[in-house]
Parts: sequence; structure tokens; C-alpha cells
Amino acid sequence: MKLYSKIYGDKAQDLIIIHGLFGMSDNWNSLGKQFSKYCRVHLLDLRNHGRSPHSDDFNYEVMCGDVLEYMEDNNIEKPIILGHSLGGKVAMKFAFLYPDKIEKLIVADMAPRRYGTDFHQNLLSTLYRLPLENFEKREEIDKLLASTYEDKGMRLFLLKNLYRNENKEFAWRFNIEVLLEKVNNIQEADFVKGVCDVPTHFIRGENSNYITTEDELIINKHFLDFSIATIEEAGHWLHAEQSEIFYNEVMGFCLL
Repeated sequence: MKLYSKIYGDKAQDLIIIHGLFGMSDNWNSLGKQFSKYCRVHLLDLRNHGRSPHSDDFNYEVMCGDVLEYMEDNNIEKPIILGHSLGGKVAMKFAFLYPDKIEKLIVADMAPRRYGTDFHQNLLSTLYRLPLENFEKREEIDKLLASTYEDKGMRLFLLKNLYRNENKEFAWRFNIEVLLEKVNNIQEADFVKGVCDVPTHFIRGENSNYITTEDELIINKHFLDFSIATIEEAGHWLHAEQSEIFYNEVMGFCLL
């Protein structure tokens, strides 16, 4: 599948950035431009997200295949790949499937294990039931979501996915039908098997529970060359909450 991307910079080292569930390349514009001082930055939209095509197939293997196809189409050899959340899992899977095709790996607030799907399943069901054609303003949708989801930052993140379709009605950029049906596909129990020797840097948020002390044991089992950094006063959205510290952490590893 031909993925949509934004490219910043013209340096020799390629940096591919992969967003999380419900995300898109737009979420990384500011950091992408900063990274472009040292790298040629590729902000991807995963399939069924952003401006990339929709498909009934949605699992890690096909998403990794999309990234590989993108690399081949753009003559990218040995990139650094940075993934956040779902994108972190895609990046990890890619490193296990194609270790010789990647220079370094950066995983933002995600571990190589199964996470529960109840929250995402319920959220998708809520979004699916919204009668978007009945709304005139984003604020109306936000007000309705606020009755269930108090986190304003999360609501704004989701609402960035709204656009006006050919009928001038609100619609979601992500493929909500497929995500709702296939969300379990991204919760594999045995996410990775064997070991990976790609140099890997995990970055976690101090206030997040996505990479726990127990997860460090799993990471140690599967990654031969890894490091873990913690960003203080940051949760799962560490790149947005502490963007300057996150930038320095990423570039410090990239430039090693």
C-alpha cells in the first residue's frame, strides 16, 4: 500500500516517524521540522489513518509491509525508525522482521507485550455511534464526548481527525469500521519472538504505565542492545507534554 507522508529536510540520515492509534502525520509536524536539522524526516500515515488509503487488512505484518514498500519507493536505506504507542509496536515488529534494513530503533512509551483492548473498543464504539452528519461545529461533538471522556487533550487529539467530506458533512479520517472490527489484531499475546540486535532506545513517560518495571524484563529478553530513558512529568503523550526534553532524548540517541 502506498502510504501518505510528509517529508522534511534533505540530510543523509533518514528518520521515519510512525504515529499511534487514531493519530496521523500532522501530530508530529513541529517535532518533525526540528528533527530535520539533522535528518531527512518522513512522517507517515499508517493505513486506515490520516490521508493514507483504507483497507480491510489491519495487522502488524501488513503495516510493516507498507513501511518497507515506502522505503523502497523512496530509496531509503538503513533509516532510524521512531514509533509512538501503536507506531512503537509497528516499529518493533519491523525491526524483528527486517533487522538488516534499519539503523536504529526508538520506541516511545510502548513495550513488546499485550495491552488490554477494552478502553479502545469502548472508545471506538462511542465514536462509531456519533451521528456526525447532524453536527455543524466541532465544539458540538466535543461537548457530547466530554460527558464520557473528561480528558480534553485526548478529545482534541481525536477531533483533529475530523474533516468535511464531499457532502460537506463531518467524517473521520481514520477507518472507524475496520478499526472497530480489527482492534484485537493489534493486541497480539506473543507480539515478538526471539531476539533483536538493532540498537534500541525506549523512552517512557514518568506518569505513564505503558512501560513498567516488569516490562523491562520482557525488553531485556528480546532486545540485545537497548537503553531506557524516563521523561519526568510526562504521561503517554510524552512527545507533546515535554516536547523539548523528548527532542533532546531522541537526537541524543540518533547522533550517537
